[in-house]
Amino acid sequence: MPTGPLALRAALLSLALFAVFVAIWYFATLPMGGRAAMDPEYAKLMGPGATHGKSAMPTPLDVGAAIVGHLEDPFFDRGPNTKGIGIQLAYSIGRVLIGFILAVIVGVPLGFVIGMSPLMHRALDPFVQVLKPISPLAWMPLALYSIKDSALSSIFVIFICAVWPLLINTAFGVASVRREWLNVAHTLEVGLLRRCFAVILPAAAPTILTGMRISIGVAWLVIVAAEMLVGGTGIGYFVWNEWNNLSLSNVITAILLIGAVGMALDQALAWGGRLVSYAE
Repeated sequence: MPTGPLALRAALLSLALFAVFVAIWYFATLPMGGRAAMDPEYAKLMGPGATHGKSAMPTPLDVGAAIVGHLEDPFFDRGPNTKGIGIQLAYSIGRVLIGFILAVIVGVPLGFVIGMSPLMHRALDPFVQVLKPISPLAWMPLALYSIKDSALSSIFVIFICAVWPLLINTAFGVASVRREWLNVAHTLEVGLLRRCFAVILPAAAPTILTGMRISIGVAWLVIVAAEMLVGGTGIGYFVWNEWNNLSLSNVITAILLIGAVGMALDQALAWGGRLVSYAE
């Protein structure tokens, strides 16, 4: 992480880039008359009608007002299709965390088995290679038919998309543990279970946490698309519903919040990874 003067310069550069982005956005969404007044060449190109008309895209001020409005009362509930953005985010985060935890419960132990046993690696690798590239949303129709519940189907899709990075990174981390450490444990007649927790897990932990960061990011990407498909609740449903209402300010607000929550989830796991590194 940047520290001292480097951190300050990085923060100032980020603010400058953000200001440039907002300025470009503001100019691009000006009414035609405003743009014509600021740019005579643009007015000449557009002709006499350049003094009329308004961009359909919301301005930064419109989006800022929408964000403030949502944050003033994020948890209101006025019926099935009228819930605050805080409630919608809570539904999505809850589904992602449940699916992610299930992926950890399945992916990490199975990754240990694959990483520790060349036989199991060869036996299971074809299944992993076939199932891993399948789009998670391709599982949604089967999940809806089998489970018959949109929320549980979304959790199943999250599990399917999150388990592969965890499994692969865990297997790689376990297989990469230094052979000398394993030989010492074998010489000292350390049992298999204790060897896994005392030798292999600490050595493979950074790689496993990297897999977790990838998994949580993919899971957060997929939940938005899954909720658009199944509807009901969640930030994905909120985006689709606001698009149907032609409220682009709310759509952009939701996009910004999706990015912020995704960054927060990633940084939480990155912080856990740094703790593991410091402990070592």
